[in-house]
Amino acid sequence: MPPAAPAYADPQGALRASDADRDRIADILAEALAEGRLDAEEHAERVEAVYRAKTVGELEPIVRDLPAADRGPSAPRTEPAPAAYGPEDAEGNADQLLAVFSSTTRKGRWRVARRTNAFAVFGNIEIDLTEAIFAQPLTTINATSIFGNVEIRVPENISLRGSGTGILGNFEVTTLEGVDPQAPLVVVNGYALLGNVEARPKRGKWVVDLQTKLRKHLGH
Repeated sequence: MPPAAPAYADPQGALRASDADRDRIADILAEALAEGRLDAEEHAERVEAVYRAKTVGELEPIVRDLPAADRGPSAPRTEPAPAAYGPEDAEGNADQLLAVFSSTTRKGRWRVARRTNAFAVFGNIEIDLTEAIFAQPLTTINATSIFGNVEIRVPENISLRGSGTGILGNFEVTTLEGVDPQAPLVVVNGYALLGNVEARPKRGKWVVDLQTKLRKHLGH
């Protein structure tokens, strides 16, 4: 049986989608979630479709019913800058983490790039975001594990999504919904071949600025 066509397919758009095209659509979805235009389930479904898309024709219909959908690929975006976010990397450079028969760790107080690519082959990669500075509302981590292990730990008060596959291995992402609508969103994509990719919250760890704002909101 031939594979089913993507739910958002548009046969008119044959141009191959770039990472920047996918990021643009994912940012629009993040804004729609924050504004209450999408619920968590629909947002997760559409984010998965974004990173499954191969062409621009598959991307654009995903946000066709949202007010930001008329923004072209090169149009500038204005994004909220809540206290939890630090200065954004204007060049949008991706972090590259590689572990081949070795271990790589990223933790402590560091500024998270818009995109991180983690590739573990017979090795181990640990990405700890619990003390990190989020420079943008959406952070994407592409994790690949082949006979290896990629572990991602996040604060409890952000949003976390995942889309991936385990082939004789384990791909597991614990879905989180941030209480604050401006909480950072981390999306983990990838696959594990005879390996492990895991993303979950670290108990007792919060993005401090969001925690302070939430306490003020609750009157504590």
